[in-house]
Amino acid sequence: MSTTTLADSGTRSGPTDPVGADLTRTLKALKLGQMTQTLPERLALARQRKMGHAAFLELILDDEITRRESRSAMLRARTAGLDPTMRLQSWDELEDLTYDRALLSDLTTLAFTEAGNGVLLLGPVGVGKTHLATALGHIAIRRRLSVHAARADKLFTRLRAARLDNTLEAEFRKLARVDVLILDDFALRPLDATQTNDFYELVVERHRRASTIVTSNREPSEWLTMTSDALLAQSAVDRLTSGAHTLVIEGTSYRQRDSHRRGGLDTKEQDQ
Repeated sequence: MSTTTLADSGTRSGPTDPVGADLTRTLKALKLGQMTQTLPERLALARQRKMGHAAFLELILDDEITRRESRSAMLRARTAGLDPTMRLQSWDELEDLTYDRALLSDLTTLAFTEAGNGVLLLGPVGVGKTHLATALGHIAIRRRLSVHAARADKLFTRLRAARLDNTLEAEFRKLARVDVLILDDFALRPLDATQTNDFYELVVERHRRASTIVTSNREPSEWLTMTSDALLAQSAVDRLTSGAHTLVIEGTSYRQRDSHRRGGLDTKEQDQ
């Protein structure tokens, strides 16, 4: 007895099948309404490849799983505070940027998270440190890791506010549990006594338990001069840098490049 395929159940070529109203209602009732967007094309593909019914069912269900995972990842990335535009594939890797490309490739595997090691992304303003840190956060989200990203000064401000409404312990527990914490623009400004203490407590709670990604325009040795308590800061920095992967990026600021490029375009327009 021959095996029935979708190719045998209708025409082998021609336009894609429309999704009828009854089928649309059924899919929506099963919370599969998004399937109507790709079903006609999948039916055409099934005929072209002469798929059996089981193979076709697997194909459209795989599509639905991919859609749901993408939607889930998008929502979790938004909750984590990740910029949706800052992904690895959207990073403009200019030729004159100097950094360890092999190390970056290794970081994208997220192997550092397995040992709870950290990542330091260091370099001058505008070379893409925040973009790369955020991109690693997106990869972690796709791997089902919990992520929280925040600019360092805003995070310390939030912790200061938590002291006022007696939620500080809850905030620290939340930050200690997250798999990947991204601290952006650390030590951009001096840390006062409260901020220095919070930095120390945060690092101690996460040391060897979870991964912290830090971006900074300053070297770790300079961080000590930006705090109000050198002893606490030294203890925190030693823990944070111990076992951490350090990626130093050197080059010209993207914003300066864009400014020069726009200036050049404006000049050309005036000449024309």
